[in-house]
Amino acid sequence: MPPTKPLPQPDAESREFWEGVKARRLQLQRCRACRHLRFYPRAVCPHCLSGEHEWVTVSGRGTLYSFTVCHRGASEAFAADVPYIVALVDLEEGVRLLSNLVGCQPDQARVGMPVQVVFEDASPEITLYKFKPVGS
Repeated sequence: MPPTKPLPQPDAESREFWEGVKARRLQLQRCRACRHLRFYPRAVCPHCLSGEHEWVTVSGRGTLYSFTVCHRGASEAFAADVPYIVALVDLEEGVRLLSNLVGCQPDQARVGMPVQVVFEDASPEITLYKFKPVGS
């Protein structure tokens, strides 16, 4: 049996984010004071230091800002997945997320390519968000 992959461990700040992903919704915190969207989830706005926020659903559309192709798994748990693409995605809403690019061969990935969020159940409790090229 292959080793188990590490999974996110939702905490007080990130629980609602991961619940949204489980429901196949990508949602981010928006500061109620300055209105900036932010990722990663946290208690205080990095722009104005307000502790007040709300959760808003975002489009899940963006562009590939940067990526790397992993030919060697980060641990034995990822060995069967190589090669895989670790990606930085700029959402249309102006927030950058780290994830994986799927549905695309490594030699087809291009900086600036349009991508959209997809969801992958990793366990009965945890769903992951990943991105795929638009139209694939």
